[in-house]
Amino acid sequence: MRTWAKVAERRERLTMAESERKPAARIPGWVAVVVVVGAALMALGAVLAAVRPAMLVSPHDEINAAVQVYAGYLTSRNLALGGMLLAALLMRARGALTVLMVLTGIVQLLDAGIDGRDGRWMLVPGVLVFAIVYFFGAARIAPRGWWKGAD
Repeated sequence: MRTWAKVAERRERLTMAESERKPAARIPGWVAVVVVVGAALMALGAVLAAVRPAMLVSPHDEINAAVQVYAGYLTSRNLALGGMLLAALLMRARGALTVLMVLTGIVQLLDAGIDGRDGRWMLVPGVLVFAIVYFFGAARIAPRGWWKGAD
C-alpha cells in the first residue's frame, strides 16, 4: 500500500514535468480587454457612488445616511474587485483571474436580479451581458473549466 507522502511526491513530480514541457499559455487579448473595461466600469461606479450617490437612486428619492452607507459599500466592493482583477491580469495569475472573473460574474447576476426587482429594466440587459462575458472569459482561461473544480 502506498503512503500519502509517496502519492503526493509522485503527483508533484508529474506536475513539475508537465510544467516543464508546456510553457504557460498567454491570456487571450479579448479576455484582457474584457477585464480592463470591466475594471474601469467598476471603478467609475465606485467613484460615482462615492462622489454623487444621488445618481444611484431615482430622481425623487432622498439621499439619507443609509444611502451614504450603502454607497460606501458599493465603492469598496467595486474598487476591491476592479483592483484585484487588474492585479491578477498584470501578474498573469490565471487561477486567481479565473476565480475573480467568476466572482465578478456572480455579483453582476445578483445586481441584474436586484435591478429587475426594483424595476430598473433598462440596466438588466447590459449587466447580464457583462456577467455572461465574464463567465465566458473565465471559462476560456481556466485550464479545466472553472465549473469542474479542483483535482
